[in-house]
Amino acid sequence: MYLTSMIVFDSSPSHIQISSYLKKSSAMGESAGKAKNTLQRAIETYKLALEDLVKVNSLFTIAVFVGLSLADRGQRGLENRAECSADIAMRKRLVVTEVVSFGFYLLSSLTAKALKIHVSTYRDKFQAKKISYQVIRGSLLVLALWSSVLGCIFLTISMVDVIQIKVGKVSCGSGYSVHSVQSLVAIVSIALVIFFFFTMHSIYYISTVSFD
Repeated sequence: MYLTSMIVFDSSPSHIQISSYLKKSSAMGESAGKAKNTLQRAIETYKLALEDLVKVNSLFTIAVFVGLSLADRGQRGLENRAECSADIAMRKRLVVTEVVSFGFYLLSSLTAKALKIHVSTYRDKFQAKKISYQVIRGSLLVLALWSSVLGCIFLTISMVDVIQIKVGKVSCGSGYSVHSVQSLVAIVSIALVIFFFFTMHSIYYISTVSFD
């Protein structure tokens, strides 16, 4: 009699509903756990990309101080002709471009650091997918990336002046100066194109796909 009542109780609708509810709760818990793990992986990858951008900026900043050491009036070029020696205006331009380049690298690094801290505050995907947060991520990302690119451009301009100060002015027809400047501009242009498009594509993929 007791066994029969237990069988009836086990097969009652209420027991089936409780079992179904527990299964749904377990499935929802597993889904939430997977979503949280996916978000954490996306955040870590995003922060790693930003950290690499900061490291690149720090590496280029070293070249800024190397260029500033060559702006001294006493620096003489390797060319014997007087017309090939750099004038005061070129040395002043070297200082200006180096300082502007340093400013852009500093802006890029600080913006990337701020974006890294901002991404660390995300608690769930719903917060990451908010329009306001997407605008913040996109704006800071574009600012950091373009600041680094502009820093490279001004650093290249300063390096051209460094070549002219040490080897001789391009305007006087110094072969070494002309070939050095052409090689520098070509290599930096290729590097900037690769850096910009691949970095932008990678971080855009992380920002959109990984946070969906």
